[in-house]
Amino acid sequence: MSHQVCLLSGDGIGPEITTVVQEVVKAAGVDIQWVPCQAGLSAFEKYGDPLPQETLDNIRQTKVALKGPLATASGKGFRSVNVALRKELQLYANYRPARTLKGVPAPFDDVDLIVVRENTEGLYSGLEHTVIPGVVESLRVITEVGSRRIAKFAFETARSLGRKKVTCIHKANILKLSDGLFLDTCNDVAKDYPDIQYDDCIVDAAAMKMVMNPHQFDVLVMENLFGDILSDLASGLVGGLGVTPSGNLGTDAAVFEAVHGTAPDIAGKGLANPTALLLSSTMMLKHMGETAAANQIESALFSVLEEGKTLTGDMKGSATTSQFCDAIIAELGAS
Repeated sequence: MSHQVCLLSGDGIGPEITTVVQEVVKAAGVDIQWVPCQAGLSAFEKYGDPLPQETLDNIRQTKVALKGPLATASGKGFRSVNVALRKELQLYANYRPARTLKGVPAPFDDVDLIVVRENTEGLYSGLEHTVIPGVVESLRVITEVGSRRIAKFAFETARSLGRKKVTCIHKANILKLSDGLFLDTCNDVAKDYPDIQYDDCIVDAAAMKMVMNPHQFDVLVMENLFGDILSDLASGLVGGLGVTPSGNLGTDAAVFEAVHGTAPDIAGKGLANPTALLLSSTMMLKHMGETAAANQIESALFSVLEEGKTLTGDMKGSATTSQFCDAIIAELGAS
């Protein structure tokens, strides 16, 4: 079966790691017609728009996209393209698994948890204004509709994967109206899933518990900002952003991405680690029904990581990006 997928190569090391994904996916026997799309700093410099309408139109048509890292300046310039993509395409659910990989140095063994993040509301609604000079107000938007939608996604994800527990992360002890609404909604949704254990935890306590004993968590669901922070924390528990995938899903489209930075200091030097985007691509393949190929790619990747002979510099190795890619393809051929 042939698939059409939009490819946003991204900035910095983006083109290098997306090339690896294309080669590995092809070697796994999946027929994908990649539709090149522009976004990020490179698109802004070329078109004066970091997220051209043509890119949005293409993703709406193919319904699936793979995205490399995009550059966004802090405190100036254009708004985050990542946030804009999620809002424009209503990609309301961010799915971030964090799993220990053999061969990848990490603080813990056998971590296997999932952070489910509401993707379109909260402080990332982008509603800010200056009240008076020196005073800025930002609005944190929480709705019952958005809360119920993400809670159901978390429970459905847990059920489909055979997970045992869902934990709602919140700050309802202080933000009694906004987080109170989120917590109440999660509590209500939980009643429809008696087969899944459910509890809740205040966000600061959850952060402490994650770094002390991450094994006590299974699936965590939370609003936008908390999800942004705790999903990165979870990545740190298993080796960092360079080895953790991410998917943004909505009713009509899905965008799978690398959430690490553009690493401009090593761009073009053949040193980038494509693991995160490669794992995101296997999430994408499963989403498209290519589960067997996705499992084969994961198995090949995990074998290379565990063997430890062909790792990139960030994983204490000396291999180039292309050598790492070749090793994975060789494993695919041997399986």
